[in-house]
Amino acid sequence: MIEIKNKKATFDYFIEEEIECGIVLKGTEIKSIRAGLANLKDCYAVVKNNEVFLLNMYIAKYKDASVFNHDERRTRKLLLNKKEILKLRDKIEISGYTLVPIKLYFKGNKAKILLGIGKGKKNYDKRESLKEKSIKKDIEISLKNKVRDIK
Repeated sequence: MIEIKNKKATFDYFIEEEIECGIVLKGTEIKSIRAGLANLKDCYAVVKNNEVFLLNMYIAKYKDASVFNHDERRTRKLLLNKKEILKLRDKIEISGYTLVPIKLYFKGNKAKILLGIGKGKKNYDKRESLKEKSIKKDIEISLKNKVRDIK
């Protein structure tokens, strides 16, 4: 199963709420995503005219396509209900909140984006996250070594 994650999203933002939405893509984009040639880094979503758009998402050009290939960083529309769009718009109007794509995956044969409502982290929060990650890694290594010593 193909799943493209945005690792920087959880590092740069406190994700408070997640919502699944569809995405409007062209045929060559779907083929590139299935090949794993997409990236969510530095990508974000905005609400314009009661519609949600994904900006700066990279999907590589499909190598076997003809002249009808897609633009790699074009703006893509996200598919949500009107209620969900209004709810998102109200949440991000609060200062400091933004819409961040967390992962891109397939559900059945449809491409879906997991969109998070996040508040930006300060530098000291990021250092705290790195410290917690380092501690977890040290614990895992020590447990692995203990299991090896027992055998």
